[in-house]
Formats: sequence, structure tokens, C-alpha cells
Amino acid sequence: MSTTPKSTSSNTFVIDSGPQNAAFKLIIAHGAGAGITFLFLETITSLMVERGFAVTRFEFGYMAARRTGGPRRPPPSFEQLTQEYVSMLKSVSATKPAHQRLLIGGKSMGGRIASLIAQDAFDDSAIAGLFCLGYPFHPPGKPDLLRTAHLETLTCPTLIVQGERDPFGNRHDVESYTLSPKIKVHWSPDGDHDLGPRGHSGHVRKDNLAAAADAIASFAHAL
Repeated sequence: MSTTPKSTSSNTFVIDSGPQNAAFKLIIAHGAGAGITFLFLETITSLMVERGFAVTRFEFGYMAARRTGGPRRPPPSFEQLTQEYVSMLKSVSATKPAHQRLLIGGKSMGGRIASLIAQDAFDDSAIAGLFCLGYPFHPPGKPDLLRTAHLETLTCPTLIVQGERDPFGNRHDVESYTLSPKIKVHWSPDGDHDLGPRGHSGHVRKDNLAAAADAIASFAHAL
């Protein structure tokens, strides 16, 4: 997998992978506790590059600061994170080939932040769609604290890849929610928050991740 890591002037850490003139580029942000080089995002990136996609992974400033010896601080306000994501989208949009279509998304918190800017970006024709890898529908153990209000009226085409037993929103719970008809959910069999199944389930992580990549590719090509 061809990768090009770089740091931007805003202290955001970025890795570009895959054919940069591809028909589609995915912009991927990380979850709250791990950056863009942890195994899950490395694997998803490799699988999407194999499928002909360009991928730009980026770290929010608080996470990127750890690479230069900064303290391990929790994520800042969602207002700041959404501003950082908007800035990244503008940066990628300014340098992409004219024919290339962008999809924004991320893992867990990163997907949630992307979902908060997706409607405006879609309305402005800046993106073709949204994808979320393990969307945090609610905090673990707190199913009543839903983070779905904006998902009820979303008109941006959206794919959520979710483990069937994800503690942030399992299949039983999520299928009871009122979500926009523009949202499609791909379920990873017996998957946890990282789409990994239990050993006795008859499913394996490798297959779940490959199926997730196939689902994202099919979703993009259908737009």
C-alpha cells in the first residue's frame, strides 16, 4: 500500500494512501482514544486501496500533538472537532482531481463528527456521501443517551458499518431507532466495536473487515 504521511500547518497528522487520481477518495478520521495508525484503520485503508480507492486519514489536533510529545489529553469540544474536519475537507477538496468524488467518515467518534458536518457538505456538493465505522449511537451501558437526532433527517447518502453486538449500539437496539431512509446499515456478524466476532461464533475478523470494505465500495459506486 502506497502511503504518504505528512504534517499540516494546523498540526494535523495526515496519511494519503492509494491512487490519488482514483474515482473516489475516502477521508477517514479516528476514534476518541487511538490515532490513524492503529491496526483497525490500517487494515480498512489497505482493503480500500486494494479496491481502487484513494484514502486520506487524518488526526485531529489533540491526537496529532501526542506524536510530538504532547500530553494525552481527551478530545476537545465537538465544535472544535467539527471545525477541524471542515478544514480538512476544504484542504482535500482544493487539491483533488476534478473528476474525483469525496466521501467523508471515520471510526467511532470520527464518524460521528463527520456525520455532524455531512449535511452541509452534501448540500454544498462538496461530498457524495458519508460512511461511519462503528457509529457510537450511545455511550456503552447508557442506551437512553442517544446520539441520533441529526440522523433522523439526514438526506446525505450514508452507510453505517456496525458490529451486531457493538456496545455503542447493537443490532437489536439500532433496528428500533428512527433513522433517515438515506441511511443504510451493514451489519458485521457477531462483531464488536471493531467488527471483531467471538471465537466460537463461526465468523472471523478478517472476513468481517473484508465484507465491510466491500460494503463501502458498493455504496460508493452506487452513488
